[in-house]
Amino acid sequence: MRKSLILMTLPIAACSTTPPVDPIPAPPAVEALVAPETTPAAATALAYPATQRGNVVENQFGVAVADPYRWLENDVRKDPAVAAWVAEQNKVTDAFLDTLPGRDILKKRMTELYNYERVGVPVKKGSRYFYARNTGLQNQSPLYVRDSVNGPERLLIDPNTFSADGATALAEWVPSEDGRYLLYAIQDGGSDWRTLKVLDVNTGKVVGDEIKWVKFSGLSWSKDNRGFFYSRFPESSGGQDFQSLNKNQAVYYHRLGTAQSADRLMFDRPDKPELSNTATVSDDGSTLVVTSSSGTDERYEVTLVDWQKAKPTRRVLIPGFTHDYSYIGNRGSTYYFQTNDGAPRLKVVAIDVNAARPNSRTIVPEQAETLSGSSLVGGKLVTSYLKDAATEVRVHSLTGARERVIELPGLGTAGGFSGDLDDPETFFAFTSFNRPSTIYRYDVRSNASTAWFEPKLLFNPDDFTVEQRFFASKDGTRVPMFIVRKKGMSGPAPTLLYAYGGFNVSLTPSFSATRLAWLEQGGAYVLANIRGGGEYGKAWHDAGRLANKQNVFDDFIGAGEALIAQGVTPKGGLAVQGGSNGGLLIGAVVNQRPDLFAAANPAVGVMDMLRFDRFTAGRYWVDDYGYPNKEADFRTLLAYSPYHNVKANVAYPAILVTTADTDDRVVPGHSFKYVAALQHAHPTGAPQLIRIETRAGHGSGKPTDKIIEEASDVTAFMARFTGLAIK
Repeated sequence: MRKSLILMTLPIAACSTTPPVDPIPAPPAVEALVAPETTPAAATALAYPATQRGNVVENQFGVAVADPYRWLENDVRKDPAVAAWVAEQNKVTDAFLDTLPGRDILKKRMTELYNYERVGVPVKKGSRYFYARNTGLQNQSPLYVRDSVNGPERLLIDPNTFSADGATALAEWVPSEDGRYLLYAIQDGGSDWRTLKVLDVNTGKVVGDEIKWVKFSGLSWSKDNRGFFYSRFPESSGGQDFQSLNKNQAVYYHRLGTAQSADRLMFDRPDKPELSNTATVSDDGSTLVVTSSSGTDERYEVTLVDWQKAKPTRRVLIPGFTHDYSYIGNRGSTYYFQTNDGAPRLKVVAIDVNAARPNSRTIVPEQAETLSGSSLVGGKLVTSYLKDAATEVRVHSLTGARERVIELPGLGTAGGFSGDLDDPETFFAFTSFNRPSTIYRYDVRSNASTAWFEPKLLFNPDDFTVEQRFFASKDGTRVPMFIVRKKGMSGPAPTLLYAYGGFNVSLTPSFSATRLAWLEQGGAYVLANIRGGGEYGKAWHDAGRLANKQNVFDDFIGAGEALIAQGVTPKGGLAVQGGSNGGLLIGAVVNQRPDLFAAANPAVGVMDMLRFDRFTAGRYWVDDYGYPNKEADFRTLLAYSPYHNVKANVAYPAILVTTADTDDRVVPGHSFKYVAALQHAHPTGAPQLIRIETRAGHGSGKPTDKIIEEASDVTAFMARFTGLAIK
């Protein structure tokens, strides 16, 4: 599933089910409760910077739509007026954050909790094992290699040397099939753009190859280890690298030792410039499997390219852009795919690509649970399912016969399971809300699972409990949520409620060192698996997008009401948080039910639903949101657009908007315009502030020190307005 084009701020691993690492920083904990603010103005009257209001009004389908802050869409790097506005807003926000009690305590404790060794799921190529490892507080995680599974490690790349401020990251990386070379991507300042380089693993030296203008790309080596495939966009013109729409993505082959200008074009669609096109080499190396899509929906066309010919030839295997067909692997001419074709919760099929008329045959039929990932390892088919948003992993024969369920340590998320069809060795990570990732080595044939890496912690995971409850949404739909608290807690406690609700993204249990600071002091953390996600398959996603988007907001509001009704949360003690599409969620529900929430943190959110499709990757999101230039979609979007539904003299809760100046996925103008509207609507109410990070993007690649700084700021803000006394 091609999650790279969506809004999510969490890094999504290339492996089928690898859990996300430390999600958007989540708020704090409280040991003793104090009375929450009852009068918004009592929070301190703030003197917001004067924000110029323009006179832009556009008539859309007979509706006069005002956009007084259109000028804030301009790039902060290019427009001195926007840069000055950002500086003034940060000055006001920083001054307020400096007054928050407990912020230094939270920062100190978060730093302690973050200071534990973390290791990623190893990737085996040839006889070598590649993995990321962070000693604890390193801003970026270095990459290591071992020549045997338990042999001594050797440092390959230390991204902490890339820049003085730690904001240049090692992004995607892929070893060659023999383990001799490593293709890796550099991400600067959180941007989605990538620069590709190649390292000789034997010598540890970077070779001269360098590839630019890469974004939302798969990376795949040829089986002869002489080159690799990647996707790129044309070079931007007029200095619009960070705001212009991305079109005409094409797949190229780069042969080691040559210049990028000599790279061979393998696949493009000039007739459909809006398509995204990414490629992977088939397991036998003979074919390039190209997956094309027009948006974020899992509706793909799959083309097989005979790349070794002087002029590559193409054959469309899966036409039509109607279903999810995700390539798993192949044995000879039998290609395995994960698909929702006739199976809303997905199934596994096989296709003989050499047949005169290739047809799919079901290998693993649709189950009651949602299929979230599949891989071919050691002569077996390994499938991962979401069972009420927690992972269950099953092993099948290549004919689909179910053989066993892999035993996991508890209720949580397992991910990894990549490998080779002829090698039984694979690795996976297991994590939960109270358990950082432990890495396991698993032998598919013997069913033996052993811990390969276990983190040493400064807290006891057994001091916290994880439970799952269900509540009824406005229309009666049964929605699950996870509740995490200190063991023995039973009475109401200030609560942080988090959700996403879009793009078929499933939120599963994962560990956050910054969130633990909230839990340690007695706060509750709740993750709601609302509609719009993929926890229950296509129907769950469809029920929360396009004309059904209001269901997402109703589910989230219903979760908040249920927490108060069930005694988990006191009235006046509910803080809410979401990032990206989740930032849109928070903006919308705060507009619709300002009375329900004490504090809110909409992070890097999509706030102007009438113009989102005009910048960078925004055009992809029409699959979930609709088209602003179509009347029916326009009216739906206008009804919930956070920016357009801010009302004067409404007692909004305390709001801390967070964004970054170099976010080129959800451009920061969304957040700029939204907070300007809030400050204008109610300048004497609860604080309506914005925290604008510098040299940071949509979330991935953010250095550890920036994560902790932002988390302690947001957490202290949430604590202040939910009644948390941080000690």
